[in-house]
Amino acid sequence: MPMGLRIVVVGIAGVGKSTVVQKSVDSIKGASLAVFGTAMFDAAKELHWVKHRDEMRKLPVEKQKRLQTIAARKISRGRGKVVFVDTHLFIRTPEGFWPGLPLAVIQSLKPTHLLLIEADAAEVVSRRENDKTRYRDKVTEAEVSAELTLARTFLSAASLVSGAPISFIRNQEGKADEAAEQIRKIVGSATA
Repeated sequence: MPMGLRIVVVGIAGVGKSTVVQKSVDSIKGASLAVFGTAMFDAAKELHWVKHRDEMRKLPVEKQKRLQTIAARKISRGRGKVVFVDTHLFIRTPEGFWPGLPLAVIQSLKPTHLLLIEADAAEVVSRRENDKTRYRDKVTEAEVSAELTLARTFLSAASLVSGAPISFIRNQEGKADEAAEQIRKIVGSATA
């Protein structure tokens, strides 16, 4: 089967990206989902580098780079009419912010669209604090606001390199279905 749409959906931790992506996949016939962090985590476990997913961001950047390459190659082999790739634009590491979509990853994934899920900084802080399934660092609203700005910058760079159009999707509290509907419309326009 030839490669169809490859929609890379990004957002900082706590914007509700995974929820919106899953709702989008569920509402689009023939859509599939590849979770970049899961592919990286699977590789990290095979290499015996981590025991839980949130340990990956504490790894040296060179190890993270290797995991990104492995994950991108695995995901790029997938085919389908609409493939959503759920990932992050950057990872906060002890060495600084590491890009989640460096050139090698973009070249491997070959995105047709780049979507950024966004939410208000206060909502993001609240979601992170209430997510007991993850080991999240404490952050302030000011730090989250800076991350949101950084995300737009990283997305613009990814678009420039890939040639893929970018869209910004607002995910307000309790309105994930509306955010998913925006994505469905983008896919509909691209497949019309």
